[in-house]
Amino acid sequence: MRFVLLFALVLFSFSVLAQTKKSASYPYQLYLPKNYAVAKRNFPLVIYLHGGSQKGTDLAKLSLYGPPKQVSQGHDFPFVMAAPQCPEGKFWSTDNWFDSLFTELTTRYRIDKKRVYLTGISMGGYGTWQTAVAHPHTFAAIMPLCGGCDDSTQICSIRNIPVWTFHGTADDLIPIDETARLVKRLERCHGKVQFTKLPNEGHGIQYLYENPKLYQWLLQQHK
Repeated sequence: MRFVLLFALVLFSFSVLAQTKKSASYPYQLYLPKNYAVAKRNFPLVIYLHGGSQKGTDLAKLSLYGPPKQVSQGHDFPFVMAAPQCPEGKFWSTDNWFDSLFTELTTRYRIDKKRVYLTGISMGGYGTWQTAVAHPHTFAAIMPLCGGCDDSTQICSIRNIPVWTFHGTADDLIPIDETARLVKRLERCHGKVQFTKLPNEGHGIQYLYENPKLYQWLLQQHK
């Protein structure tokens, strides 16, 4: 009983924290599947969070790698993809940008709310963990690459969200321990987590986004 009360208090604290952050509306790249206009069904949504070098006000910078790069090269995904851009001088945890983005996307477009996914790399990997912790009932799955989470003590709030996370063992920018400690905490509270360690890989693991198996795994997850 004490554990249940403590866990409820943790969730309440995170809800209050999310509400006290400054609300913000970040610009974003949007991709709609080629058959979106003719299809009558709702589509899965993948939200992609970029790394620190893509901050700013130029959305074209997002196409350097990740899902936006594949979209720019003509790849047709079977989901709606939104890639917000974090302003200079901020991190994904600075503002409450998620609520306005999610409301806009689910209002304007045919989104299957049971199939909303979040992924990001480096700073965006941090943002993926942190945003999921702040909104633990929103995502069907998350996929953080070489990130971490400042709120690691609260990570069990996402124990029911399937997680597939990646990190290079030779990463000298964000040590692999940043991911390993989160995985250990999730395992202790019976979280649904897979951890792929990339032997001898450094920080530049953005090539993983070119592997269709990552998207196949995401789309197999349902709330």
